[in-house]
Amino acid sequence: MEEYRAMWERLGINMRRHDMLLEALPAVYEKVYLSQQRRPQAMGYFDFVVSEIHGLRVKELMDHKDKGGKVFGTFCVYVPEEVIVAAGGIAVGLCGGADFSVPTAEQVLPRNLCALIKSAFGFKLGRICPYFQAADLIVGETTCDGKKKTWEILDEYIPTYVMDLPNSRTSADRALWISELQRFVRKVEEVTGNSITAENLAEATRLINRKRAALQRLFEVRKARPAPISGLDALLVTQISFYDDPARFTEKTNELCDELEARVQAGEGVAPPDAKRILYTGTPMPIPFWTVPLLIEGAGAVVVAEESCTGTRLVAGGETPVRDTSIEDQLIAIADRQLQTNCACFTPNDGRVDDILRMVEEYEVDGVIHFSLSFCQPYNLEAVRVQKALQEAGVPVLVLEGDYTEEQAGRLRTRIEAFVETL
Repeated sequence: MEEYRAMWERLGINMRRHDMLLEALPAVYEKVYLSQQRRPQAMGYFDFVVSEIHGLRVKELMDHKDKGGKVFGTFCVYVPEEVIVAAGGIAVGLCGGADFSVPTAEQVLPRNLCALIKSAFGFKLGRICPYFQAADLIVGETTCDGKKKTWEILDEYIPTYVMDLPNSRTSADRALWISELQRFVRKVEEVTGNSITAENLAEATRLINRKRAALQRLFEVRKARPAPISGLDALLVTQISFYDDPARFTEKTNELCDELEARVQAGEGVAPPDAKRILYTGTPMPIPFWTVPLLIEGAGAVVVAEESCTGTRLVAGGETPVRDTSIEDQLIAIADRQLQTNCACFTPNDGRVDDILRMVEEYEVDGVIHFSLSFCQPYNLEAVRVQKALQEAGVPVLVLEGDYTEEQAGRLRTRIEAFVETL
């Protein structure tokens, strides 16, 4: 990674803190991933991407910027990647899954705030994350009060644009969201200097549809018994989908699915056929937060699906219809697909409970583990209804709350191991 040092310095990275992160991350990754048995060979590409997490992809972003292109840092699946791509921009998901940067964030933000927000804010405030430093614009959204107010503060450190996501899905809310997409189009055009047309928006939609189709294929093959891929590896793939090149990611994910489908045909898996099958639901798990699936699979179970934004919510609503006759029609198609994503910010949110119960059946789940970060009010409160619905359906459920610290991991291990034993 030394060949990228000049690039990091150009980005204004705090090299002392960045070096500490680069020393810690490979050790964590090796412990979590490279020690696994029976991993698919096609996971080698995703291992490579993580090994170059602050290298090759960041260089691609800088090359893009040197040619006049723009980079948009995003946090949420409700930010329409299609719009950014149509204008010749690149969308990258931002860091927010490590305790490493939280103390820096707490110099500004209150401590009783969820770890994901503090982690991301700390990576910017401490100048640790090259993706933050490379971004020309940060795109936030109002999925919770913590994020909504944090974006106001973040704007003091880097230009931050906020999309106002409605809290319900009435016809008026739908109209509001369509208007937000129209407003976002104007902002993206302003930042990039490029016009978004019906033609390039339709082409961008086809590209992102192909990426979602590859992810859907991965989720489908995980329904097999025995499970052809670990939950840890599947999580890594979805995490990388947020910042890898869309076309390359699609190709490599389809290659992985080819291998997994061959495994299913041969009756091969990463765990015994009778291994307990777990559905994860709750707070998304950005890199490098791998604790919960690591503990579940370390207890002898296998995670077969994730009802989260680093899971099946990525493909909610299926393929976006391509309408190349007008920008307005294409934005309506994008909005209608997005509004099928059952974020915990919505009230009421019966669709999320329905999704979980459906996935229990489709993935032949033995138990559900609901995890939410401390101070994450939407997911902590929705856990009440999720738990009740699962108990009424006779499905074993474990509700957990925690953060990114090692101390929390020890407590979670005890509860997860006990839960798996009861299954």
